[in-house]
Order: sequence, then structure tokens, then C-alpha cells
Amino acid sequence: MNIFEVVKDAFAPFMDGEKKPLHTGEVMNLWAYLASAEQVVRIEQIAYNTVQDQDLKEKLRDLIENVHKPVIQEIQEFLRNERVPLPPVTPEKPIVENMQFQVPEWARMTDEEIANFIAYKVVLGITNAARGLSEAVRSDVGAMFGKFLMLKVTYALTLKQLMQERDWIRVPPYYQG
Repeated sequence: MNIFEVVKDAFAPFMDGEKKPLHTGEVMNLWAYLASAEQVVRIEQIAYNTVQDQDLKEKLRDLIENVHKPVIQEIQEFLRNERVPLPPVTPEKPIVENMQFQVPEWARMTDEEIANFIAYKVVLGITNAARGLSEAVRSDVGAMFGKFLMLKVTYALTLKQLMQERDWIRVPPYYQG
């Protein structure tokens, strides 16, 4: 079962016909999701350049290239077609494979801190995608947020596995009621 096909098929019957204008909530959710994704990519690019664990480095590359950049491109294209101004963005940070200098340990986040930061941001992305999906009136907007939700959930599952292997997950105390 391909979850993206399920989401697409669920919304397909509602996507025919004339599209009504976006309502202000849809515009705001798309605009905010785009602005957030753009900013998070900058942080991920910086983190990529300092992370030491090669598996985490690969997870960061996957998140940037296969989750966030496609989401950013899709929302940008959609908003342009709807004549909605795009949020201002800062320039992308270069990704460097072999840095010429080493950032001192005291001046950078540890791999565990980076992994937990990424996990937190992915959870926020899941929450915001669910909100966008639940507040969408237009089916094409709902389908987009449904796709973003599934991308983030799929990524989160693989990140969680790496974090468990490295003992990086922050777990509250177990309840012994």
C-alpha cells in the first residue's frame, strides 16, 4: 500500500470542477508552512556542516533534499499560481562535505542535540500539516497537506529508529502507578 496513492485517491473525487478562491486560513497555513520550511532548511544546512555521525548526516541530507525542498517547491508553485506573494527568505547555506576548519566542540550542537532538534521540528511539521489538512476547504489544499503529513511521518519513523540505535531519544520517566 502506497500511502501517497491512498491520499491522492481519497481526494480525487473532489478535485474535479471549478476551484473556489483560497480562503484566508488556507493562505495563512500554506504561507506559514512555507516560511517555516524555508527557515528550517537553513538550520538543517548549518547542522549538516557540523554533525559528526555519518548516519545522521545522511538523514539530514534526506530531510533537506527529499522532504523539505520538494515541499517548498510545491507550495511556492501553488502560491504563485494563486497569485499569493511568497514569504521573504534568507539565502541558502552551502553544504560542505569536508570542512576546512573544525568548529570547536563548545561552539556547536552535539549530534544528539541536532537529532532531537530535528525530531522536534519534524513533529511541529506534522502538527502544522494536520492543521492545514483539517482547516482546508479546497480539496487540492487538503491533498497537499495530506501529502506533507505523510512525508513527515515517514521521515519521523526512520529518524526515530536511528535515534533509538544511538540512545538519543529523550524519554520521560516511566510511570509506575
